[in-house]
Amino acid sequence: MIILGIAVSVLAVIGIGLLVSRKVDGDSVNFLVAGRSLGLPLVAAGLMGQAVDSNATLGNTDLAGSVGFWAGASLPLGLGLCLLLTGIFFAKPMNRMKLLTLPDFYRIEYGRGVELAASILMIFSFCILLAGNLVAGGYLFERFLGVPYTAGVLLIVAIVLTYTVTGGMFSDAYTALAQMVITVIGSLALLIWVGSTYGIDIPDGMGPFDLGQLSNTSEGAAINWATLIALGIGDIVAIDFMQRIFSARSPEIARRACFAGAAGTAVVGIPYALVALATTDIVDADGGPRLLALLDEHAPAGLAILVLSAVVAASCSTANGAILGTAAVATRNIAGRTERTDTGGRDTLLRDVRITMIPVAAVAIFFAVQIPQTGILLTLAFDLMLAGLIVPFVAAHLTRRVTTAAAVAAMVAGLGVRLLLFVLTPTMYGVPNTVLYLENSLIGPGFDGWPTFLGFLASLVAFLATLAAGRLRARTATGTAPASVLPPAPVSTPEPVNQPG
Repeated sequence: MIILGIAVSVLAVIGIGLLVSRKVDGDSVNFLVAGRSLGLPLVAAGLMGQAVDSNATLGNTDLAGSVGFWAGASLPLGLGLCLLLTGIFFAKPMNRMKLLTLPDFYRIEYGRGVELAASILMIFSFCILLAGNLVAGGYLFERFLGVPYTAGVLLIVAIVLTYTVTGGMFSDAYTALAQMVITVIGSLALLIWVGSTYGIDIPDGMGPFDLGQLSNTSEGAAINWATLIALGIGDIVAIDFMQRIFSARSPEIARRACFAGAAGTAVVGIPYALVALATTDIVDADGGPRLLALLDEHAPAGLAILVLSAVVAASCSTANGAILGTAAVATRNIAGRTERTDTGGRDTLLRDVRITMIPVAAVAIFFAVQIPQTGILLTLAFDLMLAGLIVPFVAAHLTRRVTTAAAVAAMVAGLGVRLLLFVLTPTMYGVPNTVLYLENSLIGPGFDGWPTFLGFLASLVAFLATLAAGRLRARTATGTAPASVLPPAPVSTPEPVNQPG
């Protein structure tokens, strides 16, 4: 019965996606940014759909139930903070630029080289993000269908590609609206059921008002703040978020959609964290996602269908946006396809983006199989964006006097420091670093969380230092250097004045 209910919801979403795909009408602008025609409900649902993914649901409950409220809730709250900051500072100017992809911004501000480097980092990060959402599908179908985990991952990819390849942003936007309605209802219904059945009894030291989780390093404060900052700031340069901002009909709609998406993300995310805390003594996760164990072993069938449909919807919503945005960046910004049509007038950009979706999905499948973690993959993806891309992005909005050299220095220094500390730190956000760890005696688990801040700080210092050095060289070259470095001015002798004879 549970599987039948989930299947019905999935088929309904696929049907919506295929139904609206005709709006693409063979135009890559329609496919990538919905013809820049979307109204407030669709843009807000799309932004919320990218934030409320399976990382922020399954990952949220796993971390909250095992570590504390702020370990789990930092995922949706960090993403909500990102949307809030984007709405305040960046949504309007970015919508006005009429871009097709986020790396277009880096090309305009810093040139082709920075565009290419930014695109590579974005694609790598988003393949990790996409993998985190495929993990949820793999676990869900493994537990409830009895199929192998890898088969579940492949199934969720097949579902997403079915309508994303055909309808692009139009399919993404309309399916996200339906998916987010299911997600909001599911999260609130789950909280009400847990509260009425078991009560919201939170273990000592693990609740939202136990602020030692944000002030005491022994309670994971550094990791929790790192999660909030990586998602709240690093996610500003998320290609899927910006793709929806570009799709808004006007700058004002883009701004308001960010605020609505931020509120919706908090409304969904906080109940999941509270549910995990209230059921710590009830659920035996046995190494799998805590939420799935609760629904499988304790929840009534109707509620399980609703919440599991919401989890699948969240996974699909983020996955289709990530696949679409990543394929667009790979085609337009790495392959350099700035022209949309060929000499015959055919929109070859549309064709090439659709083809590129297949290898993008394949890379994400590889990550999902190799690193079956939720929550951690989300934070890691945007930790890298925070270290490499956010400083040049924000700086270009603050001043027109940015330089390509400063952007390159920020990217190299930030990523260099972050990756070095990554391979030297034995844990990442409280989880053993099984991805790439070089055993050493210099750094222990207590350092976990701090690499996020140090990577960002290195990027900021490198950008400012390079910018200052460049300006000093420019002033020196034009003879307007500070007085301390200028040679003394020659003393001139006045020319004699001829007096009338």
